[in-house]
This record gives sequence, C-alpha cells and structure tokens, in this order.
Amino acid sequence: MRFHQAVTFLPTLHALELAKAADTQGYDGMYVSDHMFFPRDRQSRYTYSTREDGAPGFGDHWDPDTHWPDPWCLISAMAAVTQRVEFTTGVYIAPARDLVTVAKQVGTAAVLSSGRVALGVGVGWCEEEFVATGQDFHTRGKRLDDMIPALRALWAGGWVEYHGPHYDVPAMRMEPSPPGPIPIIGGGHSAPALRRAATLCDGWVAAGAYKPDQARTYLDELAEQRRRAGRENEPFSIYLSLWARPGADLYRSFEEDYGVTDTLCAPAMVAKVDPSDPPEVQLQARLDASARFADEILAKMR
Repeated sequence: MRFHQAVTFLPTLHALELAKAADTQGYDGMYVSDHMFFPRDRQSRYTYSTREDGAPGFGDHWDPDTHWPDPWCLISAMAAVTQRVEFTTGVYIAPARDLVTVAKQVGTAAVLSSGRVALGVGVGWCEEEFVATGQDFHTRGKRLDDMIPALRALWAGGWVEYHGPHYDVPAMRMEPSPPGPIPIIGGGHSAPALRRAATLCDGWVAAGAYKPDQARTYLDELAEQRRRAGRENEPFSIYLSLWARPGADLYRSFEEDYGVTDTLCAPAMVAKVDPSDPPEVQLQARLDASARFADEILAKMR
C-alpha cells in the first residue's frame, strides 16, 4: 500500500517543506486539493454537506483566509524540491476550466516532475467558481465525461486532435507532451461519480474521510460498478481516507479485503498547532507530526 500526505488547508509554503520531508520519510506521494477562491456571497451547497448553511463540513478550516494555491503551480514547485514522491489532486475541478488549459497545465507539470503526477478529477459543487471562469455549471458532469478521453488524446504527443460531444479540438501540437500516460482518478461517492470512475478512469479517490463502515459501503458500490463495466480485472487504483485511529492492521484489512492501493493521510493537517505561535514553530510542529506518522505507521507497513 502507498501513502500520500494531504496538505489541504495548510499555509502554501509549508507544503513545500512537508514535501521535502516526505521525500525522505517514506511517503509515496503528496495530495493537493482545489478551489479557486472563497465567494463572499455563497449560494451553493457542498454536495455532501450535513450543515444547515450548506458549507463543507471542514470545521474551522473553511474560511476566507484558507489558502487554496493553484494545484499545478504547487505541484510543480514541490516537484522541483523532491526526487521521489508523486503528486495527486483530490480533486481538481477540471470542468470549471476549459479543456485546453487543463491539458496544458497538467501536461507541463508531468514534464517538470518527470511523470510523477496523477490527475484526480471531480465535477465540483461551487457554482460561483464556474460563473467566474465562464464555464457551464449545469453540464459539468457530461463535460467531464467527455474531457477525460479528450485529455488522453491531447497528451499523446505530436499532432493531436479530439472530436467529442462537448469538445471539438482541431489538429494541434501541444508541447512539451507528458513523458507517459497520466493516470486519471475519478473522485466522489455519488452514483454518477462512482460510475465515472468505474467506466472512464484509472482509479477512484474518496470524497473526504470516511468511517470504516461507510467506506466499505462505497467500496462495495464501486466494485459493483466495475463489474457492470466489465473492468473488475483491470488495473485500478483506489485512494481512501479513513476517519479512524491510524493503524497498520486497519490499513492492511482494507488493502486485502477491498483492494485499496493508496491511503490518504493528514498528519500535518491534524498536528497540534497554536495559531499564535510564529510560523516557523507551526511548521516544525507539522514536520514533527509527519515524522511521527512515518515512524509509527509507515515503518510497520513496509
């Protein structure tokens, strides 16, 4: 099993230091989330919200001051200071951007990282972001379904083109092209999201952290969707985050029983940090938490 450290909600520059540490601590990757801005007047409800105001259930993290760096800028910067760890988005709201821009940004990051990237994608929930970028919010699911094969076509190298129901790209050269295929991982646990991952993607990534029983329900649904698609025996990555006390036995059980290949963890996100401390003290607390998880969990999994 592979372990990816999430840097969601953290100060942007802390992510660079954590990536450098993770590269030597035994982590397999870094996990980066996506939002473009915080709307003052938010009317949209988070898809999986259980809160009365419809906001994401992220406690105090979801506020106007939270850092949301562009994922591909951040990934490129982390790639420049690391040698080994890989980078996955969870999830990148691809249909809030135009196809060519997504292909260009992701492809360039793949080149700069020597192929150490995977594109985790989802449809998003914040309509205000789509309005700001001029993309249709209401067709985002159908457009993402079409964007996935379109991206693979545009990353092929040389003269490329694509003709689909939502995207029509005439012959063009988009260089530099990625050094190899970029895995596309479908995110979310709604019925359409599970269907998309099972039929169109190279894997599935959880929408947040699940309690173990909840995770088993979604993994069973995903397995059924893969069977219906005739893809149950194909290589397929499963990225899972568990809302439970970290433990090697817990992770092994999901690997053995459900084929989970990748665990998302967040030691730096849950580190005990006093907001009144100087930035360097806060960073050190997060680095220490990253090291403890590596010593207590990763070492037992190898």
